[in-house]
Amino acid sequence: LSCSGPQDLYDLLGVPSGATQAQIKTAYYKQSFLYHPDRNAGSEEAARRFTLVNEAYLVLGSVALRRKYDRGLLSREDLRTAGKPSGKTAGSSTTTTTSSATRTQPFASTWPHNKPIFDFDKFYQAHYGEQLERERFIREKRREMQKRKAEMENMWRREHLQELLAAITFLSALILLVSFK
Repeated sequence: LSCSGPQDLYDLLGVPSGATQAQIKTAYYKQSFLYHPDRNAGSEEAARRFTLVNEAYLVLGSVALRRKYDRGLLSREDLRTAGKPSGKTAGSSTTTTTSSATRTQPFASTWPHNKPIFDFDKFYQAHYGEQLERERFIREKRREMQKRKAEMENMWRREHLQELLAAITFLSALILLVSFK
């Protein structure tokens, strides 16, 4: 990722430099959804933009890396050793804003070209895992309830069938008694 100015990462995600971590995360989700390779098959521009958005979030989504970027102190080593952004602030809910004159150091991507750019399954599980788990739990409960309902209906049918057979037997016995008199 090569940035020509200090505001580039913020502009890339479409957020102001004073944006909260939550705003950055929301902007990242929107951008990554729009430019995801699965949604834009064959589009080189969408794939390039998707990579840029992911790398921008790698920096801005991490409070420590964002501070370094804002101060113009971000190094290639910082990017290489960076983990997945937590999106949470460290100790405070306010973000530090500095003048744009101090954010001047551009940085470049260190992504190995022989590795796949994006693991969609990992991304989907990381961002929607809780929702998927809730939906799976709800489906299981729904299946259990349907199974119980079917069992109750079968039991009700058997009971009514037994009552009907008892009534038919009683009526048959009554008819036989009346016919023998």
